[in-house]
Amino acid sequence: MIRVSLTDDRHDVRQNFARILECCEDFELLWSVDDGEAAVKRIQTERPLPDVLLMDIEMRQMDGIEATRRIHALQPTIRIVMLTVFEDEDNIFAAIRAGAAGYLLKDEPPAALYQSIHDAHAGRIPMSPLVARKALELLRTAPAPSSPQPADFGLSEREVDILRHLAGGLTYKAIAQQLFLSPHTVRSHTERIYRKLKINSKVEASNLAARHRWI
Repeated sequence: MIRVSLTDDRHDVRQNFARILECCEDFELLWSVDDGEAAVKRIQTERPLPDVLLMDIEMRQMDGIEATRRIHALQPTIRIVMLTVFEDEDNIFAAIRAGAAGYLLKDEPPAALYQSIHDAHAGRIPMSPLVARKALELLRTAPAPSSPQPADFGLSEREVDILRHLAGGLTYKAIAQQLFLSPHTVRSHTERIYRKLKINSKVEASNLAARHRWI
């Protein structure tokens, strides 16, 4: 038996979902409320907890995304599935960042809702086809995350040169010869590099430089 709860500010929507859930022997409807704040209070004060929580997005006092954020912080094991009437891209990513486990359009047929609750309970990610298509388009067009650059760590051009030589396995003496510096100066630069990068060895320097493609 999967324990389910529902949050939606429209009475007719709550009634409709309650009828669907109560017709399924797999589900037990614990409660339904009309606002995100009320849902948070239920999670704080009532037991047992729902396994799956169906959460409307647009509500008057506390919207579903903020309620999801709070509930996920309180009880991260509850699988929260967002309900909405449109596939707004900002809401999709905001809900996911808040801790949502799925995202459904309210006009999904009962069979799809039934399967989505089972999917959420099993750890899968239920998502309406239109929403999934929108999310995929957003991922395809999103810019690739950029790697941090040496300047982001406060490294000077001279320190970058020395870091690259360190990553190449050169000794202080060899680096000094390459850059026309004294070994003491190279050592001093190296100590500053380690402090700025929060590392302690040439091996770590080499790994960090390679990971960020500085070499």
